[in-house]
Amino acid sequence: MKKNIILVGAGTHANSCIDVIELEKKYKIFGLIDNERKKKVGEYKIIGKDKDLKKIRKKVDYALVTVGLINNPKIRENLFKLIKKLKFKTPSIISPLAHVSKSASVGGGTIVFHNTIVNSNSCIGKNCIINNRALIEHDVNIGDGCHISTGAIINGNCNIGKNTFVGSGAIVSNNINILKNSFIKLGQRIIKDLNDEKRKREKK
Repeated sequence: MKKNIILVGAGTHANSCIDVIELEKKYKIFGLIDNERKKKVGEYKIIGKDKDLKKIRKKVDYALVTVGLINNPKIRENLFKLIKKLKFKTPSIISPLAHVSKSASVGGGTIVFHNTIVNSNSCIGKNCIINNRALIEHDVNIGDGCHISTGAIINGNCNIGKNTFVGSGAIVSNNINILKNSFIKLGQRIIKDLNDEKRKREKK
């Protein structure tokens, strides 16, 4: 029997999340929460705002943050903290079209999209977005709250700090350390550690 799940956020990213949840067939979408009240996302109703989550928790055990990360990682981070505070369970959602190695781990609240590869001994944190066709190579550590965009490549033995955004088609070379809260642009090549000084130069 499918378990009910509530989705927190009803923007365009929620559409993609719904597609994965429906394909995975483990959870039944109870509804969505959004502060900018709409009526529906596809066939699913908007059933309240953030303040209604406490009441909804009495009916639903599972929740997933379905807000994207591009502009402000704090929004996703704060929503995740809220659902954890309310004692929702936060499952990892993994597309059946993705390959996640048996020796890899995926944290709660993280969604792994279609045709993604997460290779051996890699560890993905909580509340992350690993988007379509991303490649996470072996022995990579990705911190909580990261968004790895479509077609991005994270090569072996990299460490990606929490709340980092990696743009579509970006490539991170082997053995690279990326400081938390970094922003890697679409198509960017990272061949040296991205520390405070390096990050300042990359933003110019």
